Amino acid sequence: MTKIIKLKTGSKFEEIGSYSRAVCVDNWIFVSNTAGRNPNTQEIPEDVIEQTEQVFRNIETALAAVDATLGDVVASRVFIQDPAHIHQVMTFIGQKYQGICPANTATCPPLGSMNYKVEIEVTAYRGAASAEVEQITLA
Repeated sequence: MTKIIKLKTGSKFEEIGSYSRAVCVDNWIFVSNTAGRNPNTQEIPEDVIEQTEQVFRNIETALAAVDATLGDVVASRVFIQDPAHIHQVMTFIGQKYQGICPANTATCPPLGSMNYKVEIEVTAYRGAASAEVEQITLA
């Protein structure tokens, strides 16, 4: 039988929008678009890299709650408010994903608030971090 877990953080935005921070369907984990708001202080750093660091802390906390890690991420969608920040943010993300290499999309749409400089949504598969991986390079 399929098991579904819906992870809530207590965020008012989850209640307003009637969504979960993460939803697990068996080993598949879908983490909602995540901003760089510190869940304890509710503060959002001004610096784009500090926001990106907080985004990853938020995502990693959600993954850990369902026995997964960043290494289990198989797809990532990155939303960057200002195109001028793409190189800086993607360089940081490249360091975070070193050796993981998920499928990735980066785009520059308007976000829900001008305070948000970057948001990330991920899909993970529990156990992917320890799976045998074959890398194929197209010629």
